[in-house]
Amino acid sequence: MEKIPMTRAGNTALEKELKTLKSEERPAIIAAISEAREHGDLSENAEYHSAREKQSFIEGRIKEIEGILSRADVIDPKTLSGSIKFGATVTVVDEDTDEEKTWQIVGEHEANIEKGLLNVKSPIARALIGKDEGDSVEVRTPGGEKSYEIIKIDYV
Repeated sequence: MEKIPMTRAGNTALEKELKTLKSEERPAIIAAISEAREHGDLSENAEYHSAREKQSFIEGRIKEIEGILSRADVIDPKTLSGSIKFGATVTVVDEDTDEEKTWQIVGEHEANIEKGLLNVKSPIARALIGKDEGDSVEVRTPGGEKSYEIIKIDYV
């Protein structure tokens, strides 16, 4: 089975979500199903069908998270150094607009571009990996070609 690279923070967030699903969401939906059953005819009971659908989603998400966590390869960026690799926090400057951007390269299950968490499998991350400070990279994005200069690499 293929290992899934993940930072400590990403692993902790998934463990927290799993705990919430098991200790809060699951019992709440079981109670909702029980209450909906008491309303009589299940074939025309929208509350019951809605609760069962939500239960199915919750159980699926629990299985998905358990699968991810069982294959997680937790990597601590603090133990790394050198050129850009998984876990690096990279500051770049757009060579066309002079706009600075900072991203941390993380696993796909913890990626969130709005929070500066860049999926390791994204075109930008793939272009950055292996590069050093001062290097320029060309990235083909859905929005067109972009050129970035790497100005800082951190492992925090």
